[in-house]
Amino acid sequence: MTETETRNHHAGKHQNGGAMAAETSTVEDVFDDTYAEKEGPKPPRTLVWRNIIMMTLLHVTSLYGLVLLPSASAPTLAWTVVCYLFSALGVTAGAHRLWSHRSYKASFPLRVFLALANSMAFQNDIYEWARDHRVHHKYSETDADPHNAKRGFFFAHIGWLLVRKHPDVIEKGKKLELTDLKADKVVMFQRRHYKLSVLILCFLVPMLVPWYFWGESLAVAYFVPGLLRYTVMLNATWLVNSAAHIWGNRPYDKTINPRENALVALSAIGEGFHNYHHTFPFDYATSEFGCKLNLTTAFIDLMCFMGLAKDRKRVLKETIAARIQRTGDGSYKSG
Repeated sequence: MTETETRNHHAGKHQNGGAMAAETSTVEDVFDDTYAEKEGPKPPRTLVWRNIIMMTLLHVTSLYGLVLLPSASAPTLAWTVVCYLFSALGVTAGAHRLWSHRSYKASFPLRVFLALANSMAFQNDIYEWARDHRVHHKYSETDADPHNAKRGFFFAHIGWLLVRKHPDVIEKGKKLELTDLKADKVVMFQRRHYKLSVLILCFLVPMLVPWYFWGESLAVAYFVPGLLRYTVMLNATWLVNSAAHIWGNRPYDKTINPRENALVALSAIGEGFHNYHHTFPFDYATSEFGCKLNLTTAFIDLMCFMGLAKDRKRVLKETIAARIQRTGDGSYKSG
């Protein structure tokens, strides 16, 4: 296969099977240390003014949601939390752990649920999100990384969306093997109907439910569970790319930038254990410590208990301990 790497790893106990097994995976999320950045001047930075204007308007108008927050009813605030968690799962349990890393298997109904949640999150369709995320892991902190944190906090957080992609990002993304995504009918259906699904799920549903069912004003319904929730969710996800690549400790691998950041884990429902995740990207929990500060892991565990998911990949404790001793920064604390 072109531009793929085959790795042998011990997936540990599959939580619903109990058998200890070694698994061979052909994946695109393994760091490629053979990649070398091109010498000479960097390509000029081209601003994408449409994105700059839209992101500015989004954040400014979302501030009005903060003004309206005290006037929102209790059911509307509860609904806002529900929308936040639902959309977050579409990214964390869906686009990230299921479709980018294939760290567990999901049934058709669960894949549909996660695709709908992903549309509410409005962070690019699943196919594009997973492709860019695999490039991020394979070429982390290089010119081929879409949100290279070595270019600074702002670039890694939001700036990468405001400029044209580095040519290496585009080149490497085209060479990835993405047949698993193309073969998933749920992924491709969402991709074909993405704009309509975003309009309905990210904006209309969050607004119309509180207006219709308990008489919330359209203004509060639009700005609080709609725009404010969407903007906070965006920034929580972006913090994984920025803060969790800059601030925190590196107990598993001190040679890479990603860090363990509890605040990011809290806001992104479990995605802040980033040093562990970049060290063991195939682990469905993205953390050694299971459900601790990790609502996404608890959700996947629940789906397995209900028979809607299976084959969760984990890392052997012995493998983790050996890696800590070999490459950790000495800050490791169990639990």
